[in-house]
Amino acid sequence: MQSRALGRTGLSIMPLVFGGNVFGWTADEATSFRLLDAFVDHGFNAIDTADVYSAWAPGNQGGESETIIGRWLKRDPAKRDRVVIITKVGSDVGEGKTLRGDYIPRAAEKSLARLGIDRIDLYLSHWPDDATPHEETLGAFARLKDEGKIAAIGCSNFSADQLKASLAAAERNGLPRYDVLQPEYNLVARSSLEGPLLDLCRTQEIGVITYYSLASGFLSGKYRSQDDLSKSQRGGGLAKYLDARGLRVLDALDEVAGRHKARPAEVALAWIMHKPGVTAPIASATSVDQLESLARSARISLTEDDMRRLDEASA
Repeated sequence: MQSRALGRTGLSIMPLVFGGNVFGWTADEATSFRLLDAFVDHGFNAIDTADVYSAWAPGNQGGESETIIGRWLKRDPAKRDRVVIITKVGSDVGEGKTLRGDYIPRAAEKSLARLGIDRIDLYLSHWPDDATPHEETLGAFARLKDEGKIAAIGCSNFSADQLKASLAAAERNGLPRYDVLQPEYNLVARSSLEGPLLDLCRTQEIGVITYYSLASGFLSGKYRSQDDLSKSQRGGGLAKYLDARGLRVLDALDEVAGRHKARPAEVALAWIMHKPGVTAPIASATSVDQLESLARSARISLTEDDMRRLDEASA
């Protein structure tokens, strides 16, 4: 397992990012600490969160995930030098979805306080904001960089046209550019990244870290019928994958997993890791057993035949 350059950020990460959306939601603080310890002990180093995580859980208001990560770091400060902290700004945590220049510094200060750190390693625009010019947003990021409060910036959920426009604005105004993209991408959701967007990232040396890398659990293979969907809170949202193509993907995962004595989810993550232009998938776990499985995915070497089988099944 080798580290990978994260675009032009100067950061290097291992080929799997831990998704902190579960912290303070489906993983309580004690469980989150165990998961983070196990993740780092396996040699991984990148942790993804956002100021809005996990506002959707009853009783939460956002910031819970960052707070738990901050308490974990405070418990063992030596770990700060071993991890890359990624967080995001722009979701609605009380002021609507926005990337306004006056909002970003205030949001950054709150994230820094919750995380208990002096600098965010990678700060992402969570959603595009068509109401705010790229120059305004990037200018706010530039000031935070000058103050040493963030090291690098990126964006999530941007289209090829939006990313291209942001790059042009950065060059035109002498501002920092987005060096990382965080898109949805997995074996059953390929179209939003593949094509012009991934081509742009490869041409511009932009790092790519993917979310929903297991299609909200569908690629674990646990959901193969309508009856299976009722066994989980997330089942309703997975019905869209339960068609001929989705079942074809699961069959291919079973086949390749059998050859590698692996689980389908492990192969699904390995497929992303083997994709040219993708730096690493983001994946979450709520138990140490799940974390162990995630760790195994980074050690699977898929053959050209394996990749072809999965590509054709998911085409």
